[in-house]
Amino acid sequence: MRPRIALPADTLEEATNIINERNAAFAPRPAIEAVVKAGGVPVIFPSVDPEDVVDYLPLFDGVAFLGGADVDPTFFGEEPHEKLGLTYRKRDLFEIELLKQALAKGKAIFGICRGMQLINIGLGGTIYQDLSENPEATLKHNQEAAGNMPSHHISVDPSSRLFKLVGGRPYVNSRHHQAVDKVADSLKVTARADDDVIEAFESVDNDQILAVQWHPENMYKHHADSKALFADLIARSEKVAERDRK
Repeated sequence: MRPRIALPADTLEEATNIINERNAAFAPRPAIEAVVKAGGVPVIFPSVDPEDVVDYLPLFDGVAFLGGADVDPTFFGEEPHEKLGLTYRKRDLFEIELLKQALAKGKAIFGICRGMQLINIGLGGTIYQDLSENPEATLKHNQEAAGNMPSHHISVDPSSRLFKLVGGRPYVNSRHHQAVDKVADSLKVTARADDDVIEAFESVDNDQILAVQWHPENMYKHHADSKALFADLIARSEKVAERDRK
């Protein structure tokens, strides 16, 4: 069996043009396709009460926390900044609990953009609610170029697992106005932009977590380094599946 990859769903604010329903759960098509092309089976999880997360655990081997709305800043002890964007607390509550239980069960964990920020928050770190809070952030991190095009370079720690996947100086896309600030103790920074904004981190003691600030799901078709990130998620998830079958 191919490894099963959980994709926690986003929520569509507008009414759909098919069933005229608001707050429909969905997962972005590029992420679904990237998982399939890498050899995984995507399983989309709508947000539910955090108490029900335990029922999801047998259904997946790895999880990819994806992009989307800003995380409610009260989860890291702050009130809303004037430039905070849309938040959706129900999704935050669900994903933070899913993260904690997936971590405890040894599932493979991957984070993309908001997903990276949520992982850090869920493990005790903080983020900049807006990059205007960081006086060193001088690059354009919310590109106007097409989303499947790279816009700035990053520098990757040669000692990291990430370096083996994407090399030392990948050219990445960028679509965010928030970024990691204080990094959770169980994580280590593995890549930064030239203005020192954190672009990736991974687990300190194992290979369970890897997260990036850019959007490889939009670039995997034509960029080998983006494809390698999903191949890594599948490889780590296969190890989880093999362990759980024993």
